[in-house]
Amino acid sequence: MKTIKIYTTETVAGYQITESLGLVRGNTIRARHLGRDILAVFRNIVGGEINDYTKLMAESREQALERLIEDAQALDADAIVGVRFSTSMLAQGAAELLAFGTAVKLTKNTD
Repeated sequence: MKTIKIYTTETVAGYQITESLGLVRGNTIRARHLGRDILAVFRNIVGGEINDYTKLMAESREQALERLIEDAQALDADAIVGVRFSTSMLAQGAAELLAFGTAVKLTKNTD
């Protein structure tokens, strides 16, 4: 598989975007775990980071990015520009994390 580069910027230094292949996205939907919620309530009382939720969000971001890259690979893209993340509540205790951007073809600048 070809390596797809991911950029939050709209341009790529040293390259020219020669073709825009369209929107690509990757998402995951995760539900909270009752055990984690109980620990979160206690952590909320005493303060501090809720490590289980931090880990859950990190895993969700990685899965969404993997799916984003797969979507771009299906279009034979060289890169994804303008990458953003979005979250939304779908139901009580369940949320979606969405990664999206524009798949592009690149040519290295010869200057």
